[in-house]
Amino acid sequence: MKFGDYVKVKSLQTAAGFRENLQRLGLDMPCDDTLEAGAASPMAAPLEVDGLTIGNRYTVHPMEGWDALSDGSPSDNTRRRWERFGASGAKLIWGCEAIAVRPDGRANPNQLMLNAQTEAAIGAMRESLVAAHRTAMGDDKGLVVGLQLTHSGRFCKPNDHQKMEPMILYRHPLLDRRQKLGPDYPLISDGEIRRLIDDYVQTAKRAEKLGFEFVDVKACHGYLGHEFLSAKTRDGEFGGSLENRTRFLREIVAGIKAEAPGMKFGMRISAADLVPFRPDPALTTAEAMGPGAPEDFANLLPYRYGFGLKESDPLVMDLSETKAVIAIARELGIQLFNITLGSPYYNPHLTRPALYPPSDGYHPPEDPLIGVMRHLSVVRELKQAFPGAVFVGSGYTYLQEFLPHVAQAAVRAGWTDSVGLGRMMLSYPDLPADVLAGRPLQRKRLCRTFSDCTTAPRHGVISGCYPLDAHYKKSPEMVRVAAIKKAAKLS
Repeated sequence: MKFGDYVKVKSLQTAAGFRENLQRLGLDMPCDDTLEAGAASPMAAPLEVDGLTIGNRYTVHPMEGWDALSDGSPSDNTRRRWERFGASGAKLIWGCEAIAVRPDGRANPNQLMLNAQTEAAIGAMRESLVAAHRTAMGDDKGLVVGLQLTHSGRFCKPNDHQKMEPMILYRHPLLDRRQKLGPDYPLISDGEIRRLIDDYVQTAKRAEKLGFEFVDVKACHGYLGHEFLSAKTRDGEFGGSLENRTRFLREIVAGIKAEAPGMKFGMRISAADLVPFRPDPALTTAEAMGPGAPEDFANLLPYRYGFGLKESDPLVMDLSETKAVIAIARELGIQLFNITLGSPYYNPHLTRPALYPPSDGYHPPEDPLIGVMRHLSVVRELKQAFPGAVFVGSGYTYLQEFLPHVAQAAVRAGWTDSVGLGRMMLSYPDLPADVLAGRPLQRKRLCRTFSDCTTAPRHGVISGCYPLDAHYKKSPEMVRVAAIKKAAKLS
C-alpha cells in the first residue's frame, strides 16, 4: 500500500466502519461503539499519583508556539494558547509547552524561559489558565498543571530561526552529516553538563514558587535529555553505561528534591528512537517529495546511536532499556510518565502519525493508523510492566472522529491511564469538555493533520492551526505559510 491508497479517516462514517478499516489493516485497536458521558465514563474517572488527584483521563501535551517574546516572556499568542488549554476540560496540563532552562538551550529565539525577568508573567499566565478552566468547567477541582523543562541540545536555535547552533553529547554519524557538523565540532563537556543541571534545579525552584504541581525533565524528541539516553559512545561520567546515561536525570532530580522539596515529577520520554528517515530519493521528483525511507545504516551495525531499538536492526523496537530507565525513574520517585516515540526532526512518522507531512518531512511510509497502533501498543506494554505507575499515551490526534471511541476503549481496557492530545488542542481544544458532557463532536474543528502547525515554525513563523483556527487563518502569517507549502509542493 502506498501513500495515495490510505483511507482517509474522515471518510469512515461509523465506529463499525472504522473497525472494519482497522481489520483490513490487521490492527487490533480497541474502539468502543458508543461514548459514555458524565461520571459513568471511564474518561471521567480520577487518577491518584504521587499525592496528586487528576480529575479525569485527558491530558494536554506540551505544544510550543514559537511565539514568546525575545526575552522569553509570553506574548498575547502564548497567553491565548494557555487559556485555551485551560478551558479544554482536560485535568492534566503537561506543561503547555517546553520551557528552556537557559538562553542558549532554546529551540528557537521565541521559546519561553523561566527566570527572574519572566517569572511574574509566567506566573500570571498559569493563573489565567486556571481561571479559564474554572470558567469552562465550573471549578478547578482535580486540575494539575506541570511545567516541562528542557534544553534543546542538538536542535538549539537560540538566535536565529534558520540557524542551528547544536550542542551535542556524542558523534552521531547520520545526524552529524545531516547537520553538517565536522569531526572537530565540540562536544558538551562534563563540566558544562553539571552547570546545566543547576540551571534545571533553579528553574524548578521558580516553578514551585509559582504553583506548578510538577516538573517534567524532558527526555524525548531528540532534545538533550533524550540524547543522553543514546549516548553509548560518549566517554566520561555521562556516557557509555546505562548508569552513566541516566546520571543527568538522577542528578537533576536529586538537586530539585534538595532545593524544591515540595515539587513532584513527571517524565516525557521517547520510548523508542529508531534510525533517522528522509524522503525516499528514488521516489522524490521535481513535483513532489517521496515517502519516508530510512537513512543507509548498513555500515553502522551494530547501531549504537539510538534508544529503545535493536542494535542489530535499528528499524525494530526493543523496549528492554526503556523499561530499565523507567525502573530507575521510579526509584527516584517519578510515577507519572508521558510516552512518545522518536523525533519530529528525523523520524516524524513515528512521533506524529499524519497523512500530510510538514515541509521538511516526507510522505508517510505507512498508513498513519499503523503509527497510532504503534503508540498504543508501546504504552500498553509499559503499563503491563509497571502497573503501579501512571502512563499518558500519545499519537491519538490522527484518529479524528474516532479519537474519543479509541480513547475510552483504551482507558477501559487498561492500555493507558490517560490520553494525551497535542495538535488536536490547537484546532479543537475543548474536545475533552464536549466528550465528557455528552455533546456531539464539532467535526469542522477536528485536526486533519495538515501539519501547518509544524511547517510554520520550521520557517520561523509562529505555530498554530492555520486551516481551522480563525485567529491564525486570518493572520498575516497565513500568507507566508501558504507560500512555504507551495514552494515545498505540499499544497
